Amino acid sequence: MRLQYLFDLALVLTQKEIKVRYKSSFLGYLWSVANPLLYALIFYFVFKVIMKFNIKHYTLFLISGLFPWQWISSSISSGAGVYVNNSALIKKIIFPRSFLPLVQVLNDAFHFVVSLPIIAVFLFIYHMRPGASWFYGAPLWLVPTFFITLGLALAVASINLFFRDLQYFVGLFLTILFYLTPIFYDISFVPRRYRPLIFLNPFTPLITGWRQLLMANTVNTHDLLLSLGYAGLLFLSGFFIYRKLKSRFAEVL
Repeated sequence: MRLQYLFDLALVLTQKEIKVRYKSSFLGYLWSVANPLLYALIFYFVFKVIMKFNIKHYTLFLISGLFPWQWISSSISSGAGVYVNNSALIKKIIFPRSFLPLVQVLNDAFHFVVSLPIIAVFLFIYHMRPGASWFYGAPLWLVPTFFITLGLALAVASINLFFRDLQYFVGLFLTILFYLTPIFYDISFVPRRYRPLIFLNPFTPLITGWRQLLMANTVNTHDLLLSLGYAGLLFLSGFFIYRKLKSRFAEVL
């Protein structure tokens, strides 16, 4: 019975967030994909037109990395202030506090999923097409993406209650990780001796895995297993931080 209540609560809160996002917005869906498309346009001009990156189908290459990154970065950056911004709700209603970062991640996950048709359109532009592997590969990759993002969102949301400056460092941290993740450049550009180091970044196998699925219709087992390992580690770490600090939430809200 409690499990059904928790499921319904998560569903209702997520639906509310989605409705708020699209309320009175005629171009709601367009705005949800405009940001990564704009970045793709800028990076295309800088790295393909000016710097002459030798990457085939570079626009498709960019958006297949930028779309999952948009989900990750949006959830983590928004998650930093989710408890502070919802302090009135937390004081009035008894519910699992972990649901606030959870709903943020689910909300951004929904917008990522509905953006996949945009990638399919670009595939057809380049005379390619989505494969049957999307139907089983996408759910597989959603799992580590969700738990990595949720673990980090839980951690930053909980810690930010006690160190309010953390939300500014989160933005800086995400910017650094963006450039350390092969989003606008290919992993082959990294010197071979440094490649093991770049895979210490949990987003590297995640982004390269999504890109291989979306562009080549293949599921990279090595990247998937590595991402699942990172997902387990980061989710458990984030949940541990949340459990240790949640009893003191009332003191600082």
